[in-house]
Amino acid sequence: MNEDYLANIRPSHRQLHWQHMEMYAFIHFGMNTMTDREWGLGNEDPELFDPDALDVDQWMDALASAGMTGVILTCKHHDGFCLWPSAYTEHTLASSPWKGGKGDLVREVSDSARRHGMEFGIYLSPWDRTERTYGEGKAYDDFYVGQLIELLTHYGPIFSVWLDGACGEGANGRKQTYDWQRYYHVIRALQPEAVISVCGPDVRWCGNEAGHTRANEWSVVPESLRSAELTASKSQHSDDGRFSRVVSSDTDDLGSRKALQGYTGPLAWYPAEVNTSSRHGWFHHPAEDSQVRSADEMFEIWCRSVGGNSTLLLNVPPNKHGLLAQSDVDMLRGLGQRIQDFKSRCITDGVHIGFSSNGDDELAERLLSPADDGSFWAPAADDGKPGIEIDFDVPRRVEAVVLREQIRQGQRIDRLNVYLDGRLAVSAGSVGYQRILRFEPQTVKRVSVVITESRLQPTLALAVAVGG
Repeated sequence: MNEDYLANIRPSHRQLHWQHMEMYAFIHFGMNTMTDREWGLGNEDPELFDPDALDVDQWMDALASAGMTGVILTCKHHDGFCLWPSAYTEHTLASSPWKGGKGDLVREVSDSARRHGMEFGIYLSPWDRTERTYGEGKAYDDFYVGQLIELLTHYGPIFSVWLDGACGEGANGRKQTYDWQRYYHVIRALQPEAVISVCGPDVRWCGNEAGHTRANEWSVVPESLRSAELTASKSQHSDDGRFSRVVSSDTDDLGSRKALQGYTGPLAWYPAEVNTSSRHGWFHHPAEDSQVRSADEMFEIWCRSVGGNSTLLLNVPPNKHGLLAQSDVDMLRGLGQRIQDFKSRCITDGVHIGFSSNGDDELAERLLSPADDGSFWAPAADDGKPGIEIDFDVPRRVEAVVLREQIRQGQRIDRLNVYLDGRLAVSAGSVGYQRILRFEPQTVKRVSVVITESRLQPTLALAVAVGG
């Protein structure tokens, strides 16, 4: 693999913006909420949709308490019921008793998200179990694109169009070959800053719905992974109640030098998103109110995903009344508190930074804030052992280091080591946008980070978290 090529694959502007969002919400809500199902059958009676206490501001307050930066709404799931008054079908909330058929939930959610300082994204299921043209090729694509245009033009800026590959039609069911490129062209034309996720070219599915992350996540991978058909083949194909916690290890390494050895095809910047739900199901089921994941478990997933060169898309489903259950609200608040507590322990006082090359006091002062995308260190080209050393005025009980690369220049670090008072504490491969490396807390006077392998000249910013 040509190293100049490998080291200089870079993200687009939309991908950079998306990566900085770090954690955002999925809201699965609709007809399935009313019928207590995960996958609806299609053509359910719209009379069933009538949430009696719906409060989207309650949703956003809870999401904001966790530190969410955006929200993606299931505007239409596989059952085909639309949460906006689409002109292309009668199977919408305009045919429901909710607000006398005058409601528009997509409008309410998008407006509320922005009032709460969050961005808005859409999920429009390619699979539709109600629409009669499904399986008829272009006729269905025309229908789907019509609905896509409605969502992309009536609800303000969209940060993500989330497309999945789920399909449950059996051997004798209707089959639709989606015109993915046509969908992409429409999205690019109408919302050029939106990332197209999962079955799309901008954001890669991590490969499971359990919140599992790879040991090393790479943003530069073979271009062939952008195939929507490949993603669909690995997606959920039946409502069996098991897929949401299945983890496969057949593609644990996608972009290391070893994985790319001998590869001569094109590469792409195709970063990962980790998507999972606060509970076993994606839609709300009353029986799961006592089974919501704890704030501690979600914090672990946050550390591994947002701290593992991925973003975290966390689903939190409202109940049939149109409210988030108190157990979900409590989890989100607890998660936000744990994240803020961790960030507050990234110290900036009583710290002295030294560089193996190319560093000075001014850079050292700026470097203490890894959130500052403009402050990165780059070693000299002839630096044989590039690294950064942090010395404390007094010994500190250190529990983690937070590392970042300036990804607008590419992902270049292949491997690094972290030493505590000269003893190896932890090694890692990829860094990318952000890597949180945690270890058993130790009281030390010095923390050293040494880059042992890289693709041309690397960049690095870092912070140190001390134990509570």
